[in-house]
Amino acid sequence: MKLTSCRVFQEHIPLTQPFTISYHTTEAITLHFVEWQTDTGHHGWGSASPGPRVTGETDEVCNAALQAMSAFQGEDVRHLPRLLRQLETEFPKAPAARAAADMAFHDLLARRLDLPLTDMLGRCHAALPTSVTLGLRSLDETLAEAKEKVAQGFSVLKVKLGQNSEADLELLRRLREELPQDILLRVDPNQGYDLQALRTMLTKFDELQLEFVEQPMPVSQTEELRSLPAAERQHLVLDESLQSPGDALRYGFQDPLCGGFNIKLMKCGGLGPARQIANLSEQTGRTLMWGCNDESRLSLAAALHQALACPTTRYLDLDGDLDLVRDPAQGGYTIEKGIMIPLDQPGLGITVP
Repeated sequence: MKLTSCRVFQEHIPLTQPFTISYHTTEAITLHFVEWQTDTGHHGWGSASPGPRVTGETDEVCNAALQAMSAFQGEDVRHLPRLLRQLETEFPKAPAARAAADMAFHDLLARRLDLPLTDMLGRCHAALPTSVTLGLRSLDETLAEAKEKVAQGFSVLKVKLGQNSEADLELLRRLREELPQDILLRVDPNQGYDLQALRTMLTKFDELQLEFVEQPMPVSQTEELRSLPAAERQHLVLDESLQSPGDALRYGFQDPLCGGFNIKLMKCGGLGPARQIANLSEQTGRTLMWGCNDESRLSLAAALHQALACPTTRYLDLDGDLDLVRDPAQGGYTIEKGIMIPLDQPGLGITVP
């Protein structure tokens, strides 16, 4: 099952509305796509959406890496573990590009086996709910958007915070007052808090009935989380601080800094490294959240298939295509009342016309 040809292309796609987090506003993104074919007539798809503010990988770096990966022609995709190691060795500064090739290789192998990828990987969850994210907007706009998402059937909301901790608490109080009590709230300051602001938020954790606080402080201050009581650290999920299996060991093993890891394929470099982090989560007792950038449903499907094959997966935050004006990819999964359900089709179940 040898790789015979590789096609790479990009699409510049506006968002339906600007999306703001604590340190940046996004109005449009560039999605990178790769299609690999084999001598058996199979096609495998991958997609990348690099996050330069987190990993340093720009669109230019991502595209150059994907173009250079044409050198994999002639390799046998059945030798998947070796190919994934080779990707990491040859393209260490391009995790999103590696993720695109990685998922394309996985897609090919699962299509050859005529199995959904999650079944090839050892599915242990049939389906799971995803959160839908509320970006930073005015109080009234956020309340209105939250009610709109609940009306659409979503039962888990992720609320972006981090620009003003007092305003954040007022927003969360209002959300609790105006939304049904069974709606789950998780919050993400995106590195916007200092230790004092985080301590204040944690004093209100139970009152506000929060699921967790994601990446509250800057990556450079991650070690300061050790000053929190161990019980409070269990309420934290690391995102930007967790970019590799090494980070999972550093922050989740001895005297852990968090209760959970947020795995994003665009940060860690694909399904192979994601599995390494997932295996460490089992050994360290950390729960898993699977997150995303603004992305195509192609890469979201890859994350979903892997998430459903990991016993410690507890949370999904795979809504990154909902704000796109268009998405070249189709299929992969359905979302029914906020529940993500993979299609019962070989590989990722994705088509790209």
